[in-house]
Amino acid sequence: LRVAVVNGLGNIDEVIEKAKRGDLDFVEVMACPGGCSGGGGQPIPTNSKIVSERINALYSIDSSSSVRESLENPIVRKVYSEFLESPNSEIAEKLLHTRFTPRKPYNI
Repeated sequence: LRVAVVNGLGNIDEVIEKAKRGDLDFVEVMACPGGCSGGGGQPIPTNSKIVSERINALYSIDSSSSVRESLENPIVRKVYSEFLESPNSEIAEKLLHTRFTPRKPYNI
């Protein structure tokens, strides 16, 4: 499986070309600076240092975790087997997937 993760849209053209050529099977695009840790679902920071510290803390936690993929997590597996049925099931889509609402940009 050939995967690309794009953080910001600065290099999206290159990724699109690779996808068109068939060089990629899956692309995740995180348009927010630093991915979702700097995005609209987070508390609005009072300065850019807070965003940077949040991003660094999350990457540090992730890199030191023994379970790095959600579907390898025993608790997640149990929730799916006992309640959500399977990834992308109707109930999983309803309860776990978000809907987005346009928001005005904020300056920090």
